[in-house]
Amino acid sequence: MERLQKVIANSGYCSRRKAEELILNGHVFVDGVRVTELGVKVNGNSAIQIDGVTLKTEAKEYILFYKPRSVICSVSDEKNRKTVVDLVKSDKRIYPVGRLDYDTTGVLLLTNDGELSNLLISPKSHVSKTYVAKVSGCFKKDDAKIMATGVEIDGYTTKKCNVKIKRYDKKNNVTFVEVTLYEGKNHQVKKMFEALGFMVIKLKREMFAFLTLDGLSSGQYRYLTIKEVHKLYSLVQQKKS
Repeated sequence: MERLQKVIANSGYCSRRKAEELILNGHVFVDGVRVTELGVKVNGNSAIQIDGVTLKTEAKEYILFYKPRSVICSVSDEKNRKTVVDLVKSDKRIYPVGRLDYDTTGVLLLTNDGELSNLLISPKSHVSKTYVAKVSGCFKKDDAKIMATGVEIDGYTTKKCNVKIKRYDKKNNVTFVEVTLYEGKNHQVKKMFEALGFMVIKLKREMFAFLTLDGLSSGQYRYLTIKEVHKLYSLVQQKKS
């Protein structure tokens, strides 16, 4: 027996968070009975329907995508802007794991594995995310030390992170800085630099856990190997414990 929202997420229909919303809003039926509470457990023989559609399990799919600029990190967009799902062709109900800003590029994982997605974005997992930011002005070692220790954004002090100055372009007065986080607040990297008086001109995520952009150009994607999927599961389960 498993919780209903987990079963829905594992089927690839949507994320666990979205499944919880569907349940609470009365969109889900189990064996013909509407369910509006999150504590309900079901077994493999339960007939689950969402908005009249019978839930079916589908093969899991894991895609590593090099997200370009000016693309929405979502399944759909009310303003009809291009989304990551528009660029990654799949017959599965895949969705992005976490988010990258509209103008941020780099590593993005898409999957229909709700369990893995939930584990990867959980604050308890502390999955590393490495970014390279191009910022205005001369970002110095003292600034890096302050940022690495933690800065206040939106009334919250960020956790310790790794900050490395890659190079300073004196001619254009910009600095390239590598930041590795183990948390994922909204617009966190940009806000951290802003807290120290620096504006982010460009931002690229170069690593998510151990996954990199090697072999990919902007807009391209590849499927993860079985070994990589197992490694992701192993990573988040170790962090969780």
